[in-house]
Amino acid sequence: MCEVATEEHEREISDMESSTVAHSEVMLVVNHSRIKPPFSVLLATVLYCAEFITAAVLCSRYHKTEDVIWMGFTLTFMLLPAVLIQLALTFIHRDLGRDRPLVLFLHLLLLGPVIRCFEALVVYFKSGKREEPYVTISRKINLEKGQIPMEWEIGQSERNLATHRNAFKRTAVIQAFLGSAPQLTLQLYASIQEKYFLPARLTLMIITLISITYGALVCIVLAIQIRYDDYKVRLRPFAYLCMIVWRGLEIATRITSLVLFSTALTHWVILVGMGNLLFFFFLPWVEFWARKGSLAKDVEKNFSKLGTTVVLSMFTLLYACINVFCWSAVQLDLAHRELIERKQRWDRLAMFYCGRFVENFVLITLWYFYKSDFYEYVCAPLLAAQLLICYSLAVLFMLLFYQFCHPCKSLFKYNVHDCLHCVCFRTGRRGGGGRRGKLPPSYSTAATMVLVPEEPLQLLDPENSQPLDLTNQLGEQETAILNDMMQAA
Repeated sequence: MCEVATEEHEREISDMESSTVAHSEVMLVVNHSRIKPPFSVLLATVLYCAEFITAAVLCSRYHKTEDVIWMGFTLTFMLLPAVLIQLALTFIHRDLGRDRPLVLFLHLLLLGPVIRCFEALVVYFKSGKREEPYVTISRKINLEKGQIPMEWEIGQSERNLATHRNAFKRTAVIQAFLGSAPQLTLQLYASIQEKYFLPARLTLMIITLISITYGALVCIVLAIQIRYDDYKVRLRPFAYLCMIVWRGLEIATRITSLVLFSTALTHWVILVGMGNLLFFFFLPWVEFWARKGSLAKDVEKNFSKLGTTVVLSMFTLLYACINVFCWSAVQLDLAHRELIERKQRWDRLAMFYCGRFVENFVLITLWYFYKSDFYEYVCAPLLAAQLLICYSLAVLFMLLFYQFCHPCKSLFKYNVHDCLHCVCFRTGRRGGGGRRGKLPPSYSTAATMVLVPEEPLQLLDPENSQPLDLTNQLGEQETAILNDMMQAA
């Protein structure tokens, strides 16, 4: 699921023998392998169609029973992400500047993902039947084989499929947090209020939960791709399993806490939701104004300053909606051309999860004291304890992912164990009367990370900097990279 970052090189690349591969300065030329099927495009399209159709069926049921409020909110959470997805696909594929009336008409009918998925499948099945002309070269650093920069040839079909994959990754995030998350919250609340589950409503809740979890996984993958754009990485199956458990528990616990609170204090949940949304929406802008930065100029070349501000506002709104339900995995930097900070901010991560745990605890506690008679046959203390334990398990799996399963954990200046060890050691020093001594051997010396400069030149400006040679930066106390790091996808 890695993005294809293209970079043309003027130097002449000659053939090299296998005996020279071990030299750290050798640039390897690797022919692009067989193109992989666009599974992510198919999955995003299936989830989009399934949720849209199920929501439409549920709206017809609400119309028959004259549940105007439920029908109105269901329609809103069905149509809003669908319209935004059409705009995103049109913007990414630049259809407005082309003569493609059929594609634009299908976008107006909210069938943009379907025609895009069909185009991606056509490109995939035609790719092996004829030779693709050389387009460009993508340079990546392979973490497993001595940090040797590798070069891959990118053909026309592979490049087109990469564009489709990248577009559908973004549409999956829009669908998950602007449509599926509020839809799941609404339908769960409606089920509790009406005290029964409709088959269509239960089906929609299952589909939306899958969509939210998938969108959260895409957020993590996109964050890794943007932060470590110069590195060729692949997540292992255990890493995906860890992320699914982490995100599933986190999102399910959050939505359940909000719904339980809303059944006890209905109008106050609006204040809680809007407070979260406005806080995370204005946080990047406050930091931007505090730094006195200027708006990113490379968001779109043809955009005016007003257009850039509108696009950044929509991007910030999506960022805020993600953080209402779960950790977004990124921090925004509106002055940077990629809009995302490269540095891993452990302090932000810790503050978010600590604050969200306290918020969920307060919501559950208020629900416990103001709950309705509907929960008289439910063991309320056990349910509250289960929700808090599930959220704690989500945090635990998150720590396991960053400690053991992150594909670029060797590039962290500090990992999870180092941060926890530092906190525990400071606590021990205060309890022991301030005794001085050396730190005990850290677990991170057991081949868990390689220390590199905080912001490598290649990461700051990959276009103007020279290829990064990590083998010359290893010190005597720095460790080797794990052998289980997987190579290019």
